[in-house]
Formats: sequence, structure tokens, C-alpha cells
Amino acid sequence: MSKVAIIIPAAGAGKRFGGNVKKPFALIDDRPIFIRSVELFISRDDVCQTILAVAPDDYDVVREKYAANLMFMDIKLVKGGKQRYESVKAALQAVDADAELVAVHDAVRPCVLSKWIDAVFDKARETGAAILAAPLTGTIKRVRDGVVTETVSRAGLYEAQTPQVFRKQLLIDAYAALPADAEPTDDAGVVEAFGHSVAIVEADRRNLKITTPGDMALAGPILKDIARQQRPDKPLSPFEEAQW
Repeated sequence: MSKVAIIIPAAGAGKRFGGNVKKPFALIDDRPIFIRSVELFISRDDVCQTILAVAPDDYDVVREKYAANLMFMDIKLVKGGKQRYESVKAALQAVDADAELVAVHDAVRPCVLSKWIDAVFDKARETGAAILAAPLTGTIKRVRDGVVTETVSRAGLYEAQTPQVFRKQLLIDAYAALPADAEPTDDAGVVEAFGHSVAIVEADRRNLKITTPGDMALAGPILKDIARQQRPDKPLSPFEEAQW
């Protein structure tokens, strides 16, 4: 089975989140969000490496504060950039030679079902590029200056999620070809611009990205429900009693 390296970008400023704590380090039930996201992958037999990319200003603090977690989970810490794509590009330089696939997963997206990860990994092995995505269900409006200008058909529209999984060399080559002035918002966009199609694996809205304080309130119950369904046979961290 092809081995997968996991990249967790956690260097963003999180301006919409507010407060003094950056989103990845905010707590849900006394545990940092980024730890919950890392735990989605570390017990998998097909994962060979986990890389956490943090802001340069946070590097020393994270290395010291979370030393036990980094060691127990075998997480490689690297310095990211101001933008997400800069962090991913930096982390790609640290990917092990034996990794055949790279999965990029948002540090603040902890509510992923194991079956979704299985499916998107398998699809990436088959096609070279695959992402989780959820169909848009609400009515979509285009707005200008606070006024609706158009109701947009949602037929065929999906919200991109993570993990986003690619053949390693494809992602490296796609990032190498990225124009200097490009500012992609996800890795699938980088690969699409490189000319490679990206398959989707359908998930649902439970796989939310925590962007605002209100999202924290939504994530807590979802995590508890997932934990009841997927409780592992062995602990995922030194603090097992805090997980459930």
C-alpha cells in the first residue's frame, strides 16, 4: 500500500476568529484543535509522516509548549508562511522520500470520519488527485454593495474540504509551476492550474472548518458523536482520558 505523508498547515493569522489565541491552538473540551486534527491520521498504517507547519513567530512556542505531543505523535515541526499555500510549499520540502502520496489537511478541521479518509486516500491512489467535498445545499446569492444581484444555481456546486490528497511528485511539480503572483486558497486549485483533474469524494457539512467562535460550538457536539461511533482500541495521545 502506498504511504502517505500528512501536511497540517497551522500558520494562518485567523483574523475572523478573533481573540488572542490563534485558531489551531484554541481548545475544544480542553484540547487544542490542531491536536484533534493530527489524531485523525497518526494511527493509520498507511501514514508514514506527519508535518505541522506553523508561523515562524510561533515555532519556538509550539516546540516547547507541545513538546510531549510532538514527540508522542512523531510530528515534524516546520516553519510555514503568511499564507496557507506558502506553508504547504515549505512543508513539501520536508516530505520523506518513501511517501508516495501527500495529504494536506486543515489544522482547524477536526471532524472527519474515518471512512471519508479511507475513501479519499483510495481515490487519490486511483486518480492521482482527490479531495473531500460537500454539495452546497442552501440558496446561493451573488451580492454587490449589500444588494443581491443574482441567484446562482447550486447544481453541480460543491464546497471543497480537506484532506486533499495527491501523488507527491504531482503536488511538488504543481507548486513549482505556480506563478509568483498566484494566491491559491487550496491545493486542489494549484493542481487544477497545473492541468491535472481533481476527483471528489463526497462528505457532508459535519466536516466543518473552524473559522469563527460560533464554529467551536458546532464542532464540540459533532466530535462527541464521532467519538461514540469510532472509539479506537488504543489511545491516540498520552491524555486518553481527555478524549472521550
